[in-house]
Amino acid sequence: MLSPYLDQIRAHADPERAAEMAAYHKAPRVYLGVANPVLNDLSRAWRQQLAVPDRVALAKALWQTDIHEARVAAAKLLTQARIRPEDAVWDLLLSWLPDFDAWAIADHAAMAMQKRLVADPARLDQVEDWTRSDHMWTRRAALVTTLPWAKMSNPKPADTAARDRILGWAADYVPDRDWFIQKSVAWWLRDHSKHDPEAVRAFLAEHGPAMKAFARKEAGKYLKAQLE
Repeated sequence: MLSPYLDQIRAHADPERAAEMAAYHKAPRVYLGVANPVLNDLSRAWRQQLAVPDRVALAKALWQTDIHEARVAAAKLLTQARIRPEDAVWDLLLSWLPDFDAWAIADHAAMAMQKRLVADPARLDQVEDWTRSDHMWTRRAALVTTLPWAKMSNPKPADTAARDRILGWAADYVPDRDWFIQKSVAWWLRDHSKHDPEAVRAFLAEHGPAMKAFARKEAGKYLKAQLE
């Protein structure tokens, strides 16, 4: 099942671009140099052609190749607001967490996870476990996958409770000096400041002094614009 789909990706390979990507992402894996818009088009066509169980099987096979573009395409295959049945999709996405080792692949997988969390917010209980992981990329995923709650303009009471819960995770991350963790806190706060600036101001008043300078600056990026 895998070969025809992998061949479609390989048909767009660009060795020069692949070398640049390998140097940029740094994770030791094969890079084909295929542009993201191409992967968008391919995965969209595959979603239309394949039933969900077949998509899950293909995504699993693509991920196991450990080829950069194949893993990105695997995540795109499963990025959809409504998907039934979805338990196998969520389980597959969870199985990928230990493999996260670079931001691009992790973020594409996180986008698929975001859809499944919004579809079933009870899964936030599982995500909270990620915040205590020894694996930095899993801890980071807890904030990246919950970005939809940062972007809600008119949250329902349950969404407000979830948002406050996630802000608690972000506060717990502040002492962590890893750049990617600090960046994830800043990203969440920056996006949230567009919708609830007062909540972000309160967070920064309490926790900002302990954040790295770049993260504090990014988190308040839009707050500054609102005051000008």
